Amino acid sequence: MFASAGESGVTAGFLLSSDHEPVAISRHEPYAFGVSATLVECVPNFSEGRDSAKVDAIVEAMKIPGVHLLDREMDADHNRSVITIAGEREAIQEAAIRGVGKAAELIDLNVHQGAHPRMGAADVVPFIPIEGVTLEDCIAMARHVGAEIWKRYQVPVYLYEAAATTPERQNLENIRRGQFEGIRDEIATVAARKPDFGEPRVHPTAGATVVGARKFLIAYNIFLNTPDVNVAKRIAKAVRYSSGGLRFVKAAGFLVRGQAQVSMNLTDFEQTPIHRVFEVVKREAARYGVIPVSSEIVGLIPKAALEQAAEWYLQVENFDSSLILENRLAAVTGGKMAVGGLRAGVEPFIEQLAAPTATPGGGSAAAASGAMAAGLAFMVASISRGKKAYVQYETPLSEAIARLTTLRDELKAAVDADAEAYNLVMQGYKKARQSEDGGGDLAAALRRAASVPLGVAEGAAEVARIAERLRAITNPKMSSDLTTAIALARAAIEGASANVAINLESMQQDAPQDAFIDQARQRLGNLEGVKA
Repeated sequence: MFASAGESGVTAGFLLSSDHEPVAISRHEPYAFGVSATLVECVPNFSEGRDSAKVDAIVEAMKIPGVHLLDREMDADHNRSVITIAGEREAIQEAAIRGVGKAAELIDLNVHQGAHPRMGAADVVPFIPIEGVTLEDCIAMARHVGAEIWKRYQVPVYLYEAAATTPERQNLENIRRGQFEGIRDEIATVAARKPDFGEPRVHPTAGATVVGARKFLIAYNIFLNTPDVNVAKRIAKAVRYSSGGLRFVKAAGFLVRGQAQVSMNLTDFEQTPIHRVFEVVKREAARYGVIPVSSEIVGLIPKAALEQAAEWYLQVENFDSSLILENRLAAVTGGKMAVGGLRAGVEPFIEQLAAPTATPGGGSAAAASGAMAAGLAFMVASISRGKKAYVQYETPLSEAIARLTTLRDELKAAVDADAEAYNLVMQGYKKARQSEDGGGDLAAALRRAASVPLGVAEGAAEVARIAERLRAITNPKMSSDLTTAIALARAAIEGASANVAINLESMQQDAPQDAFIDQARQRLGNLEGVKA
């Protein structure tokens, strides 16, 4: 919990949760849930950490079908609560909106006091993509939720992080400067204070709310063996990126329960791991003759972050996450891994291609080639993002990573979809021979059999274009990886296009089919420049 960030996120194994507040946990309520077609995390922060009845009412307002409560934390010193929920896209938007409404009904910022900076009863509402959605999807969600909050409750809304409408509003601390009182005094007269949704006036008791979209975040706090909060503030200044410290770290110093605390948000734990942050804080503390005595995670934390710390402190040679029993078991039983190294993972698919059966065939192979291209390009962009030499390209790299994630998933799904489409064509031919009205099924099956590889070709073409753009903004030593990615993408376009063509040739001539054929050929023609 601190002025520069003060908000949460999630991930644990498959989900990550973290926010920023050093929360003395009054209740911790994890809930299990099944995998959804789309899964989004939302970690709203509310300006109430002392009255459990009010927090109960806010949580209850957010309990709707399709939404699961993962974590609930309250902190009396900061007078703040962090609620972690996850669920389907539409449902979680409505849950967040209702939570903001209930907070506006119950919390009065005119009498609110606490260590944590705040500008709203519902202070921060971030959306984080988990499964089947992209960061761009979460941006759209944030904008929808922001508009609805103003429409229903007359609480003005600011957009931040990836959803921000201006660069200045990407950082939460810029929006929340002066807190509730400062914004109340300036919102009507200072142009930079104008909200993204609503009129330039705060809600008389609920203030204003910040809604956004972002990556996973870990809220991590370290307690020192001193009550001198100035020591914590000096250490925070040394460690946070905005004052020359570690990349992807926001930090501030607080006095919490009689102890100085360095309170931090880690916004990209893969680039700046948690153990590195701890060691830097420990080193800085030694300059003032103090030491860390404990630390805390607020909310949830990704399993990978703890694996990184274990590897670093234990100095295990050739460590990777598959050495962990539970990870290996989940990967093998889930069909994501076979024992025996990289070859074991790809060999079953290659052998299926080699088997004397029609599926999987060239269409599936083309989709796999496109997915590999997207994976390689993703790897190059991820390694370059966050490095000092490429910090000026962080926005285009992040955009490329987000889009490549979606393309990779779509192309992987097309591996099976192509085989399924072929099987439907075979069934269509059989029905057509057996029944006079079976021609409709065959026509639909042929359209699907052409549509799947057409999507593969277009997806692979987009991968190739992204990979080409990455050459100028990534490490030149990885150019061979991009060359391979582009070659794989072009192979996917060539193979998928051939599959489209052969299915188009099998279609009977009639008005609906002709329209589909013309459109498909036009779309293929648009890819000619990429195949070259």
